[in-house]
Amino acid sequence: MQIGPYRLSNNLILAPMAGITDRPFRELCRQMGAGLAVSEMLSSNPRVWQTEKSMSRMNHDGESGIRSVQIAGSEPELMAQAAQMNVDNGAQIVDINMGCPAKKVNKKLAGSALLQDPGLVQRILNAVVNAVEVPVTLKIRTGWDLQHKNAERIAKIAQDAGVQALTIHGRTRKCAFNGFAEYTTIKKIKQSITIPVIANGDIRNEHDASRVLAFTEADGVMIGRAAQGNPWIFRQIEYFLETGKRLAKPDLNEQARVLVAHLKGLYALYGEFTGVRIARKHVGWYLTAHDENRGFRRSFNALESAEAQLNALNEYFSALQNQSTLMNFVA
Repeated sequence: MQIGPYRLSNNLILAPMAGITDRPFRELCRQMGAGLAVSEMLSSNPRVWQTEKSMSRMNHDGESGIRSVQIAGSEPELMAQAAQMNVDNGAQIVDINMGCPAKKVNKKLAGSALLQDPGLVQRILNAVVNAVEVPVTLKIRTGWDLQHKNAERIAKIAQDAGVQALTIHGRTRKCAFNGFAEYTTIKKIKQSITIPVIANGDIRNEHDASRVLAFTEADGVMIGRAAQGNPWIFRQIEYFLETGKRLAKPDLNEQARVLVAHLKGLYALYGEFTGVRIARKHVGWYLTAHDENRGFRRSFNALESAEAQLNALNEYFSALQNQSTLMNFVA
């Protein structure tokens, strides 16, 4: 898959998710097979660029792969400035958020709220594309609500403005993440424009990815929530698309190794105090299949140091290994 001058290693893309797709998680997903990992959303408001949260989101130190940074806002001039700032800071692709359904974003007329105003969409896209030399991409939804599905019109505006790839989430803003994503709109858009189209929404495993690619004829798929606590989903999908065979989930040793590496990356980026707190939600996602009664997670969430967290995980996975060995012996 090609975006401007950049040839991706495959057509599997990690979706930008606020508070989740920070540098450690992006790096991990790339190692696990993602062809591109898009950063967390950054505001176009320059007054927040020096906050601790924004500074950590702008941190690309030592980051491998193609650096794609997502920006959000509603004022063309500020969006252009934000694009320029992020390119100066190392962004190789600038992605524009017109798909976020969150109320705190939409009340500022940003994210998917922009789909209500195609004229403003056009002005923003023109301003950003003209402001930077790197490829500009766009993420949208199918429309504002089921009665106002205008994604095909927005897609043509984007192509005419010089946007070089378009991601479409198969829900409207009003749908948020409820119900099921639909792919008919994505298929129609793919047939109506020539730039790469990326399908997004409810792609939870290799079978979903294969089905969505076949139906929509999209150039790639973007995976968000299904990667939480499951970064090897990219490796599994890539293997299935290449061979038609299912790749098993990694064994307990690799799961433990990946989780510990992820947590160490969080501690390094945020410092121990914040890193320990951010680690809690990730551990919850990783252990969903193992800790069904949430007993371990409750005790883990009370831990206050990196050392305590790592020791607890070591003991937990050792117990899982012993249990697995016993079950195999009995069988």
